[in-house]
Amino acid sequence: MRYWLMKSEPGDVSIDDLAGFKNQTVAWYGVRNYQARNFMRDQMQVGDGVLFYHSNCKEPGIAGIAQVSSSAYPDATQFNKKSKYFDEKATHETPRWFNVDVQLVKKISLISLDIMRRHPELENMRTLQRGNRLSITPVELSEWKFITTKLAGK
Repeated sequence: MRYWLMKSEPGDVSIDDLAGFKNQTVAWYGVRNYQARNFMRDQMQVGDGVLFYHSNCKEPGIAGIAQVSSSAYPDATQFNKKSKYFDEKATHETPRWFNVDVQLVKKISLISLDIMRRHPELENMRTLQRGNRLSITPVELSEWKFITTKLAGK
């Protein structure tokens, strides 16, 4: 089992949106970074833990706990000419972009970026490193446990 931090802009899909979706599940569409795509396509497995992170907003931070609920499959937005995620080089035979489904486990009180930075237990967390802008990053087991047991309950 692996653990991930997955960023979503609340204006696109928020934790409250996820809670309201059928089966509280969303396709993690629109990822257009090869490293993040490779995490989904090559490493994520059903049951992996997810820290659902609100990004590009007034107060970024972890807003919920979720899990990967499907294996990777081609991201349909790459084929939709009306989508901002359309990719003219992608074909159904050779898709370039993939996504997984993510299902809500529980909504939590926001753990802000500032709060995360205050804890030495998280000092090596990839998303807290300078210059890291990836929308999906691996989370170490020790970081996962600290966040889900020490911070998520507060």
